[in-house]
Amino acid sequence: MSSFEALRDLPHREAAGRLLAEGWNVCGIGDWATVWRSPDGTQVARVSPFEPAYEVFVELCRRLEGHSLLPRVDFDAPLGGGGRLTVLEFLLPAESAEADGVVERWAAALPDDPITQVRRMAEQLDAEAAAQIPFWGGLDHNPGNVMKNVAGELKLVDLFYAAGLEIYRVLLEDPAKIAESFAPERREHICDIAALARMSSPDEMAALRTAAASIA
Repeated sequence: MSSFEALRDLPHREAAGRLLAEGWNVCGIGDWATVWRSPDGTQVARVSPFEPAYEVFVELCRRLEGHSLLPRVDFDAPLGGGGRLTVLEFLLPAESAEADGVVERWAAALPDDPITQVRRMAEQLDAEAAAQIPFWGGLDHNPGNVMKNVAGELKLVDLFYAAGLEIYRVLLEDPAKIAESFAPERREHICDIAALARMSSPDEMAALRTAAASIA
């Protein structure tokens, strides 16, 4: 990609389209985002249409830049309508035993273990986010969030989450509460996240879009 900066503030579909045009390919689909891998295989771009929480993980990586257990972040910027684009180093899944070992290290929090610094900073950011971000979920200790880089170094990813099920339950039952929680420019594409596209029936999608349109 010649300049990630050119993608800043674009709608998520346009940003993804430009990645596709540059030879990037989808390599993963999560609940909130699609992940695109660069033609040379060294980077991934996480593209989310509606993103209430990921900036906190990016902030963790910034505060502990260069930490051996956190991925390198090459670019991060908001997208138009409330999405987010984050470019990171490419990571591979860790083996189950490796992931379980990292989870055990996190729980033990031994003073001389580098993971303890990450845990302390993550807990600080979690407390800050809980007071500031609507529908904050908290820390995510899923072993699936342990990955490794091409050199085999273990990395922690996606350590925080938003309460997505609650957001979409409230959108259907009390749209005004969503309107109070997220400014219009932050929820323009609230119905476009990957989990809804992957799991919702046509009737469910129609109901969500009707609810979102009522507060647009």
